[in-house]
Amino acid sequence: MEEQYPIGYIVGGSLKEGLFVRLSVSPEEVQEGSFVVCDSGNWRFYGLITNLALGATNPRFADERPSRIESPFIRQALMGKTLYTTIEMFPTLMMDRGPDPDIDPSGHLDWQDEVEKGKKGPQPVKTVPAHHVSVRLADRADVDTIFKAPAESSFVIGHTLEQKHPINLDLRKLVKRSMGIFGATGTGKSYLTRMVLAGVMNLKDQGGEKAPATIVFDMHNEYAFDIPNPDGTGQARGLSYLFGNKIQTVALGKETIRGNRPDFDLLLTAKDITPEDVLLLSGMLNLTDTAASTLSALASDFKENWFTKFMAMVPGKTEERENDSGKVQKVPAPDSVEFWANDSNVHPKAAAALHNKLMRIYRKEYVGERQAGNPINMIIDALQNGRHIVLSFGKHDDELDYLLVSNILTRRIREKWVQLTEQSHLDSDGKKPRPLVIAIEEAHKLLSPQLSKQTAFGIIARELRKYFVTLLVVDQRPSGIDDEVMSQLGTRITGWLGDEDDIRAVLTGLAGRDQLRGMLARLQEKEEVLLLGWGVKMPIPVRSRRYDETFYEEMKGRKSSTPQPSDDELDEWFSYS
Repeated sequence: MEEQYPIGYIVGGSLKEGLFVRLSVSPEEVQEGSFVVCDSGNWRFYGLITNLALGATNPRFADERPSRIESPFIRQALMGKTLYTTIEMFPTLMMDRGPDPDIDPSGHLDWQDEVEKGKKGPQPVKTVPAHHVSVRLADRADVDTIFKAPAESSFVIGHTLEQKHPINLDLRKLVKRSMGIFGATGTGKSYLTRMVLAGVMNLKDQGGEKAPATIVFDMHNEYAFDIPNPDGTGQARGLSYLFGNKIQTVALGKETIRGNRPDFDLLLTAKDITPEDVLLLSGMLNLTDTAASTLSALASDFKENWFTKFMAMVPGKTEERENDSGKVQKVPAPDSVEFWANDSNVHPKAAAALHNKLMRIYRKEYVGERQAGNPINMIIDALQNGRHIVLSFGKHDDELDYLLVSNILTRRIREKWVQLTEQSHLDSDGKKPRPLVIAIEEAHKLLSPQLSKQTAFGIIARELRKYFVTLLVVDQRPSGIDDEVMSQLGTRITGWLGDEDDIRAVLTGLAGRDQLRGMLARLQEKEEVLLLGWGVKMPIPVRSRRYDETFYEEMKGRKSSTPQPSDDELDEWFSYS
């Protein structure tokens, strides 16, 4: 392995503001986001370059153009000494280097053994290196030390920007907490999401640890089957192609998905809809403040049949009846909304208005009689058995459909996993439920500050995986997601974001926000992503992998799960724009 040469030496800095490094090479040889290393005493420090700045010991020489200085020796001296470049190094981790192998070989072997067993390793930075310590670009061994993962759960997400070393994620660790994939429209986040989902779906049960199951709420019908690449270069393979019968495709209503028939259809019945589900739609249905009390009265009178009974009523229906004085007058008919409202001490006009607005739901094609087999139970059973579900919304892709259906289904799934978890505490064998990942697109529609405390998704995000259910949220506007939910996302994989509010939201709850903000803002619009948070030991910008034939073959078991591309392949990747 080629040894990395020093690129500079430390001239100042602090633990809070970062370290200043005087470059001893041309500034063209390094760039923002480079992974750098320095050794000082017994410690090895790992960090990122977050800024580069030009400086001069004498401003006069900074103003003079080198071409006007005739002597090449003077020009070289100026560029190396009087004119210089300083980089800012953001130290993220430090690691004990162990005993010197030349002085204490047995002690060094013991130290290596503890590192291999995970008893010793990188830890958060708590001190600073000494002045004039040399700084170098990280080599492959440094990258492997920080981004190593068990072979069976290791997944190459991409490569470092400069050195092109592979970055591995531990997928089993990754899914133990909720995570997010963010990026502006057109940055390729759907392809990245598909790759991460494929990696998770490719995991297998190992010993007593179950591989996670996943359910994808596919609002735009992008995940189950092949879709055309945006640049017109063929098709991007769907997850069903990669995993066959490990995946069950489900369509909302009786639909085809991009010309393909699903494994089964999802139809809801009126009993599946609760008053709480309706209240979540207050904004979209324009419900008034009286809707909550009306819904409460309906639930009290009719229990789980409230929706069916209410929608069977006819608003404004009257009948003629003689009063005590023998005069004929029109009164609410027994099957009218107003008759029930008067009988239940509910304002008749408020009840009639609610009935009218709920017709938007009642008339949905996917709301009807229960079909054979109970599709919600079929989905839950499949997930329990380690199958993966992709629910495509087909033509039912407005916000009302997405929020109603995804929340109903997630609520039922969460109830089942809570039951399984609590049962595992009582059973003698103590078998825990299978981990479950719920992937949602357009997450700001489900996790906004107004909705996050009410939806099943917001509850799951705050539960910190105690019931073995986590979220994978995908969004182009993370600023629309509740800050409390964002702070609970353990890992964030973030592409380019053009809005300052979105950048701020992604960095919520993370250390080093000021240093990382500029790096995130200057990512290339395609294929560059910043890895942040719990699932990676330190932040790192990477060039993401391609979702292509090489990746397909790996997922289908024809290639190694830790591919090592040739130099020519990497050069081609990194020249892509």
